[in-house]
Amino acid sequence: MNTIKKLTRPRNGRMLGGVCAGIGEYLGIAPTVVRIICVLLSIGTIGLALLVYLVLCFVIPESY
Repeated sequence: MNTIKKLTRPRNGRMLGGVCAGIGEYLGIAPTVVRIICVLLSIGTIGLALLVYLVLCFVIPESY
């Protein structure tokens, strides 16, 4: 049986918008690792990753 994985923002385990928690669930890694990578990217790209995070909050649907 084929199961299709969907990228969604979960209602449980979220800190701000749930983007990092959703990406972590989708990739099968801990959301904390995704959050650390997001913070490091935000520092390294002078905030561009933060802008991408905000866009993803509106693009990625919330889970049911």
